[in-house]
Amino acid sequence: MDVINIQGTDDTPNVILDKASGQFEISGRSLPEDVNMFYEPILDWIDQYSEDANDHTEFSFKLEYFNTASSKVILDILLKFEEIVENGKEVVIKWHYHEDEEDMLEAGEEYADIVEIPFDYVLYTD
Repeated sequence: MDVINIQGTDDTPNVILDKASGQFEISGRSLPEDVNMFYEPILDWIDQYSEDANDHTEFSFKLEYFNTASSKVILDILLKFEEIVENGKEVVIKWHYHEDEEDMLEAGEEYADIVEIPFDYVLYTD
């Protein structure tokens, strides 16, 4: 599988999706002008990955900020990983949040209530 490695900007997140190394991460800020265009290749990659997922997948969200349109796509990503769990593979979501950003922790908790995937919450400081 090809590796997705997108360098983030002020409006788009860093994205690393690498099956071989087991690195799956979205980090930074997510408020792209066209959320569907930005995330379409990422969602397509996850669809392809789900056909032959690793036995264990650890997906990290290290977002400082995301807009409403991005929040829907994040849910879409999580629902795709929930399907991988339903197919007998192990998935853990690492939800990183800054000590000053309780809203980001709450967002992770809300997602965890929607999908049947274990979430680990990782506090970080700068």
